[in-house]
Amino acid sequence: MNQLSPSTVPAHVAIIMDGNGRWANARGLPRAMGHRKGVEAVREAVRTATECGVSYLTLFAFSSENWSRPQSEVSDLMGLLKTFIRRDLAVLHRQNVRIRIIGDRTNLASDILPLLLEAEDTTRNNTGTTLVIAFNYGARDEIARAMQTLAADVVAGRLDPRDITPERIGASLDTAGIPDPDLIIRTSGEERLSNFLLWQGAYAELMFIPDFWPDFSRETFLDALSRYSARERRFGGLQATKTLAVGS
Repeated sequence: MNQLSPSTVPAHVAIIMDGNGRWANARGLPRAMGHRKGVEAVREAVRTATECGVSYLTLFAFSSENWSRPQSEVSDLMGLLKTFIRRDLAVLHRQNVRIRIIGDRTNLASDILPLLLEAEDTTRNNTGTTLVIAFNYGARDEIARAMQTLAADVVAGRLDPRDITPERIGASLDTAGIPDPDLIIRTSGEERLSNFLLWQGAYAELMFIPDFWPDFSRETFLDALSRYSARERRFGGLQATKTLAVGS
């Protein structure tokens, strides 16, 4: 594996955590066991990101389409989310991790939304890695909500349609203030984005890893970062552009 240096570490890594159910099925275990094992992989990914100087780590925790799964599985996922926040929030706070939640917050259960708000509020002033949790998130829904906001501003006379630029659209998304991802990783061998950061990922490097999410280890993450560092990013141009050093 290539030696990592601050100048080659991506500022923002986003991960589609896929394969919990298949990991469990392959071992003859209930799907819930795969989700529980996946939480351990989340903790390892956050630790590795902070150690390597990744400024932003976005995890696709629960999509807006996941509500269609069996109610028992949804309930288990909600329980794991609540347990993770209650058990890990203090640890993340001590580690100077800032938490940011993206996704549609309307109509969330009364025992979920306060926990999400508490996690954001408690860590708001932290200056270390920002852990972005995509919960009840879908990129098309996010873009549609942003367009509704901009359209309302136009109707009210607060905004000229000619001023709707890519920058203004970006500032209207859930990820406002967060830099676009440099690297999007998907586990489990599937090679699609599944409605994840479609606008923000326009120029992201994509990496598809065969491991199921519960098997995503520190070594797996480091290998992905090393492979990323060997890529040349041109952003549509001809001259290769290296990722800027974190904090530059």
